[in-house]
Amino acid sequence: MCENPLDKYYNKDYPIQYQKEPGLESAMNPTPDAGERDYQGTNQLKNKKALITGGDSGIGRATAIAFAREGADVAINYLPEEQSDAEDVQKYIEDAGQKSVLIPGDLKSEDFNKQLVETAYNQLGGLDVLALIAGKQQAEEDITNLSTTQIFETFETNVYSIFWTTKAALKYLKPGASIITTTSIQAYQPSPFLLDYATTKGAILTLTKALSGQLAKQGIRVNTVAPGPIWTPLQVTGAQPQKNIPHFGQKAPLKRAGQPVELAPVYVFLASDKASYVTGQSYGVTGGDFTN
Repeated sequence: MCENPLDKYYNKDYPIQYQKEPGLESAMNPTPDAGERDYQGTNQLKNKKALITGGDSGIGRATAIAFAREGADVAINYLPEEQSDAEDVQKYIEDAGQKSVLIPGDLKSEDFNKQLVETAYNQLGGLDVLALIAGKQQAEEDITNLSTTQIFETFETNVYSIFWTTKAALKYLKPGASIITTTSIQAYQPSPFLLDYATTKGAILTLTKALSGQLAKQGIRVNTVAPGPIWTPLQVTGAQPQKNIPHFGQKAPLKRAGQPVELAPVYVFLASDKASYVTGQSYGVTGGDFTN
């Protein structure tokens, strides 16, 4: 039976709400759908070991749950303030019969990125997939008010951490491994109030394409996912001006914001051996907005 994508998930106005960054998914209204109830796996990632950044909430949470239900052991990274959300995800991973590893810490630190990879590798007993999803996004409508601190922190979180994590992981990744970064519709259709964020997402797109060429000879695939407007804690912690919250996502051709669970199958595919001939690609999940 077919399901209408216009109303498959929440398609009403969102209540105006604000949380201090980084925010908790459990405190959002409505709570995002990360596939907790409905995602069913088919062993696409059986015996794989995956590290996911931003795995406590949003797209990272949905990916962690999906990976576990597809047969992967999963380590997730998150900020210490997000511990309660992370522990919730841990339960879903373990309920799927898979090993879970929680690694709190700030991706803005190069030393932590190295430690993150070492901990994931040692506790999982291997490393096959990097799903680099964590991001920082803060709206600012006037460039003259955009602080140097915010610019640095957005680049450190969104771009530099990819370099640092990948460099640390390459001594462990073997042929057949997959690296999945996360760009955005903002790399293609930037919003004026997301100047620094959109710039980082353009950088991630270019980084992914260049890195895929460099690592192809090692049998390591590198791809990126480009989400559109997705209902996650980012949106209620300053990523959107508050005036945009009620109608968030409704300008997309499918007339609603996406839910994190709608991204998870793309990350699963790119992590799986089914994507053995896919590298250097950007996969848009945007509700119909163009990423080309």
